[in-house]
Amino acid sequence: MEQTIEAYENILEEFRKLIKSSNLKYTKQREFILEAIFYNKGHFTPEDIYNLILKKHPKSNIGIATVYRTLGFLENSNLVTSISFGTQGKKYEFGLGKHHDHLVCLSCGKIFEFHNETIERKQKEIAKEFNFKMTGHFMKITGICSECIEKMEGE
Repeated sequence: MEQTIEAYENILEEFRKLIKSSNLKYTKQREFILEAIFYNKGHFTPEDIYNLILKKHPKSNIGIATVYRTLGFLENSNLVTSISFGTQGKKYEFGLGKHHDHLVCLSCGKIFEFHNETIERKQKEIAKEFNFKMTGHFMKITGICSECIEKMEGE
């Protein structure tokens, strides 16, 4: 999704409706979290998002617990997606972009996004083979990136 002011305003309106329909209170702090994820490409930990907000809105009076709770709400509402790193927690990204899968380096933590039509087609075939109605999927391939391999070989 293109990150224009108009696109953000549309997402913000949807967010306000979700907050209201969930009987939650609309706060500027929650809006700052949505804004941080929308305008900053990449994958973020809750702490990264918290620090981005404090940098841009130093008087926001936001707590890290608000960030965690709001991210959970945004994820349940499909506005953000996350990649789990097990005991190291999750990284989040804006969820309304074009579908993609992930390669995750276990050494440095870098995340590489990719899209492959062969994989997409094969998943649909597998679901059909098992008479399974697929409603979506998430793929995370773990390994070691080329930069980390070079570093390891140089040691």
